[in-house]
Amino acid sequence: MIDRTLNYGRQIIKGFLERSRPYEKVLDIGAGKGDDLEIAREVIPGAELLALECFKPNIERLKRKDVRVFEVNIERQRFPFEDEGIDVIMANQILEHTKELFWIFHEVSRILKQKGKLIIGVPNLASLHNRILLLLGIQPSPIKSYSAHVRGFTKGDLLRFFNIWGGYRLVDFKGSNFYPFPPVIARSLARLFPSMSWGIFLLLEKVGPYDGSFIKYPEEEGLETNFYLGEDTGKNKERS
Repeated sequence: MIDRTLNYGRQIIKGFLERSRPYEKVLDIGAGKGDDLEIAREVIPGAELLALECFKPNIERLKRKDVRVFEVNIERQRFPFEDEGIDVIMANQILEHTKELFWIFHEVSRILKQKGKLIIGVPNLASLHNRILLLLGIQPSPIKSYSAHVRGFTKGDLLRFFNIWGGYRLVDFKGSNFYPFPPVIARSLARLFPSMSWGIFLLLEKVGPYDGSFIKYPEEEGLETNFYLGEDTGKNKERS
């Protein structure tokens, strides 16, 4: 039987956080119920836990866990933190629900400290089961038209995206879960073949001062869609 709790890669998140020590401030983007922030508190009990979250029930749950919560639309609003003020930023199983990656990572890169760590977890469009589905002419599971996901990711695609700026260094890469196998086999296969696992997890380090590249890119490349580039940039355009 498939264990879908492995999709969230909690042990991987814990390992990445341990490698990111010491840290004082940890931000979770789309924090949900706060499971990853609880891991951050376990790794460093004195760390300040911060969350961006819009779902009202989750906001209340996070507050009860002594997390500072900011009700922010991460695709349309500036993140309420100073430049280079956050040590670790996590985005686990949230990016596949978003369109505005350029804006999100503009803000992430603005507020993350140099030498700070970025932890990302997303479903893997190139997982073994998705490759088989597509070979059979069946829609891959991470981007079904009738699901909540609007983007699909692979390791190579993510790294090419981050190369838009070039200010991140890949520290580690791991996989979690391996459909359609039971947990004991799935864990082993994900360790051996992370690029074919259900979920992929990246630990990145910010290695230089951010220069605004992520919100410059859509216009420079002439991307034909109306990406949000910030209210104060004057660059938002409707493209047909």
